[in-house]
Amino acid sequence: MSIFFLTLLLMIILITVSSFASEEEDALLGLKSGIVDRSNSLRDWTKVNQTDNGSSSICIWSGITCLTDTHNNSVVIGLDLSQRNLSGSISGKYVNVLRNLVLLNLSHNSFTGELPAEIFTSLANLTVLDISRNNFDGHFPTVPSNAPKKNQLSILDAFSNSFSGPLPDEQLTKLEFLKVLNLAGSYFEGPIPASYGSFKNLEFLHLAGNLLDGEIPPELGNLKTVTHIEIGYNSYMQGSIPSEFGSMSQLQYLDIAGANISGPIPSTFCNLRHLESLFLFRNHLSGSIPFCFGNISSLKNLDLSDNSITGPIPDTFAKLINLRLLSLMYNQMNGSIPHGIENLPNLEALLIWNNLFTGSLPLNLGMNSKLKWVDVSNNNLHGNIPTGICYNRALSRLILFSNSFSGELSNSLTNCSSLVRLRIENNSFSGGILALKLSLRYGATYVDLSRNKFTGGIPENLMAEAPNIEYFNVSYNPGLGGIIPSHIWSLPSLANFSASSCNISGDLPQPTPNFKCSSSISTVELSGNKLSGDLPESIASCEALNILDLSHNKLSGSIPDQFGSSSSLALLNISFNQLSGSVPRSNNFIFTDASAFIGNPDLCGAPLKPCSGALAALSLSAQRKSVKRRISLICFGVVLLVAASICLLLYLIWHQKVLWKMISFTGLPEFTAKDILRSINSTYVNVNDFSTATVEPPLLSSSSLNICKVVLPTGITVSVKKIEWDSKRRRVISEFINSLGNVRHKNLVRLLGFCSNKSCGYLLFDYYLPSENLFANIVRLTTTSSSSSRWSVKYKIIIGIARGLCYLHNDCHPPIPHGDLKATNILFEEGNMEELHLADFGVKAILRMLNDGTSNSISSTVDDLIESASIKEEMYRDICSFGEVILEILRNGKPINAAGSITPSNPTAGESFLREILDENDEVKVGTSEESEIKLVLEVALLCTSSKPSNRPTMDEALKLLLSGV
Repeated sequence: MSIFFLTLLLMIILITVSSFASEEEDALLGLKSGIVDRSNSLRDWTKVNQTDNGSSSICIWSGITCLTDTHNNSVVIGLDLSQRNLSGSISGKYVNVLRNLVLLNLSHNSFTGELPAEIFTSLANLTVLDISRNNFDGHFPTVPSNAPKKNQLSILDAFSNSFSGPLPDEQLTKLEFLKVLNLAGSYFEGPIPASYGSFKNLEFLHLAGNLLDGEIPPELGNLKTVTHIEIGYNSYMQGSIPSEFGSMSQLQYLDIAGANISGPIPSTFCNLRHLESLFLFRNHLSGSIPFCFGNISSLKNLDLSDNSITGPIPDTFAKLINLRLLSLMYNQMNGSIPHGIENLPNLEALLIWNNLFTGSLPLNLGMNSKLKWVDVSNNNLHGNIPTGICYNRALSRLILFSNSFSGELSNSLTNCSSLVRLRIENNSFSGGILALKLSLRYGATYVDLSRNKFTGGIPENLMAEAPNIEYFNVSYNPGLGGIIPSHIWSLPSLANFSASSCNISGDLPQPTPNFKCSSSISTVELSGNKLSGDLPESIASCEALNILDLSHNKLSGSIPDQFGSSSSLALLNISFNQLSGSVPRSNNFIFTDASAFIGNPDLCGAPLKPCSGALAALSLSAQRKSVKRRISLICFGVVLLVAASICLLLYLIWHQKVLWKMISFTGLPEFTAKDILRSINSTYVNVNDFSTATVEPPLLSSSSLNICKVVLPTGITVSVKKIEWDSKRRRVISEFINSLGNVRHKNLVRLLGFCSNKSCGYLLFDYYLPSENLFANIVRLTTTSSSSSRWSVKYKIIIGIARGLCYLHNDCHPPIPHGDLKATNILFEEGNMEELHLADFGVKAILRMLNDGTSNSISSTVDDLIESASIKEEMYRDICSFGEVILEILRNGKPINAAGSITPSNPTAGESFLREILDENDEVKVGTSEESEIKLVLEVALLCTSSKPSNRPTMDEALKLLLSGV
């Protein structure tokens, strides 16, 4: 009898296990039914009863982990669907079945909808929950009273989603085993719950980049186990940092940057004996740095920049032997730089610009550490550059401008082969500049020596071997003298050469049999010297030259006709020389003011006085020669075009034989490369398809990026941009394009796909009518919309632009600067100006990669900071462009000419400009909410266009300001 019951029990257990395995299989297939799988990464999720060894088939599915007992029975304990290009929603009823899950990872996809509450109510064994980098929205689910009391969750990562409402409160504090809580970048609102200070085992807390307000709760100081806290990039009520934070005895990393906090830095921070990184930049902190900071010997990174901190750098900083980054820039600090800093063995970056520091740099600065970045500009420092500042051959950036430094360069920079950027303008340096030869030879890209007292001329061999120099400025050194080096026209990377007011004499470099103008040189400024001789006609062949300033010299002879036919020269200033003859007829010169030619008594012709007599006849003869030359060029061009067409045909035939790869991002069916290429060949339309008076040409030149409209096999119309590269650049550009393909926001044009081979690639974007852009429609809006809706539409457009930029700057990692924000790159769906999309974001970065073809790996903290600084500069430009677009919208598309004069000392200009804006939006009645919104929007625009980049708000700050009026 007992054997019978034992057998029956075993059968019941097997049936139960089998039934549960079947339930899990059905639940997973149910989950799959709600998922959009563009890459078909879940293709092996099919219903098969068992594997060959008798275990459940679901255990060999992609992303599934099972636990098998001694009886070979399996249950699903892990579901990892991360980075699979998935979208759609997650159904709670299927999650409810997977009760044995220990790990659930849905990160780096595009899931939408609400997060199922069943994750918290049913998955009592769940230890790791990662839903980061998705688009889950709505309120974070609440945990009802019947939830498991002993939830095992230790890691909860919900970073970068689209949640709304307050931070989850009670449902999280019930998780007594929680160690990692990441709710950053997810649009949560309201204050940080005081209950967050009751976690018993929390080690990592990240709440930055939300819409949080209120005061920072002092209860967070009760987190005795926490090592890492990031709560910055929010807009707290200008309260101070709670002194209780000094009680977090295990804290190693604290970031409260960009958080609108004020008051002094708590002296209790000195109790944080394990603190390694403290970031409090871009706030309203005041008072001085506590002297006891010198006791935090573990400190590696200290950034207190962009505040209102006063007082000196504490002498006790000499004890911070682990310090790598010291950033105090943009404060009101004073006193001298403690000499003890020169002995810090790990110091890599000293950034103290825009303060009131006095005295000299420490004598042995750089001798005892691998110093990489020094920026002490805009202070009141004096003395020499320390002789050992580049002793360890690590210094890459030395920024000393706008101080009172003096002495020669030979003792400090002679062997500095690591130097990339040198800015020492507006000081009192003297002596020769030959000491920079090694720096220029090994990689310096930016050198500004202007407004000093250098002598000895520009040595001919100084720039002869400078493969990377892009910017060289030695202007306003009146005792420099010498001649212009012949190499300035042919250096491979040089874009800007400035040597104005340097008492330079001699002729401009003359063409040689091997003369070849660099394709990079765009600006040459040589005004206020003693240059003589003729204008070399070969200079006009510099295809990239935009600005040429030769004014106030002693040049003679005539202006070569080639200057009139230059296709690139936009600004030519040759005033106050000894030139004669007629100004060449040129479309370029039609818009050039006469001031560019005055001061040459024997020069005539438009835009100066008309030529007469023999001079006019000479001018007519020159015109005839010019016409003949143009006819010859046209004939040559026709022959060249025919030859190019034949070559293109042969190329296309060959091109089809090259291996192509197709990647479809979310929103595009699974086309093959053959489908795409056939569609491009059959419906190809060149840039003329986009020819309209309201649309500008493509951002990139035709040699690097072409644009066309293509109809794909299913009838989908897309916009296609073509990029050409060499094989060395393919990998880094492809990786960046793949990251663009994962960018998803309703206010951004979608990148749908990427088809490429070794030499080129096609980017497939959503197609919008060329005429449906802000530039073309802003005037139409003011004439066709009803008066009651005009401002409403404008306001929604501004908010939409802000949301798109905010996503690029704050929700993409790393951030993606737009790079070319303007009215023509703001597109609308046909007939609907309230649904806008930003186009061409990231294109500038692609162009830079095409030009550079380099990809540098970054390892150390300071190197990361340097790279971050470059991205920040681009984002600052985006923010300025955003402000300019706002002003353009406020002025109904009219030119912007008043904002630049508005300063705190000139409030009348601001009031006048506001009246002008209100007049342009005359449908808005005085005293209404719309008038208040216009004032708010104008205030944001002026903040964004501030001439000082650090005074501009970040995009998330700008968006919060704009939404504060809702």
